[in-house]
Amino acid sequence: MQTRNPFLDEFSKLGTSAMGLAQAAGEEAKAAFRAQSDRLVAEMDLVRRDEFDALKAEIAALRAEVAALKKPATSKAGKPDTGTSTDGTRLPDAAG
Repeated sequence: MQTRNPFLDEFSKLGTSAMGLAQAAGEEAKAAFRAQSDRLVAEMDLVRRDEFDALKAEIAALRAEVAALKKPATSKAGKPDTGTSTDGTRLPDAAG
């Protein structure tokens, strides 16, 4: 046998309303935090991932090109050319 107690009915309605209010407040706080963080990120002027990857690939290609350009220069620097750097004629010195 169950009895209906108006006090317990009102208390359960209050608890249900409080839970609904807490859930709505949590969702509102989450939305506010998301909006604030989106605004902060927009102000920081961060680079997107696809732009970063494109720049990274371009830098890798440039490094390979620089390495290829340095390779002939280092091979020539190791071996001196045969002969002399002048044709054998003497330049006049400062004394005349």
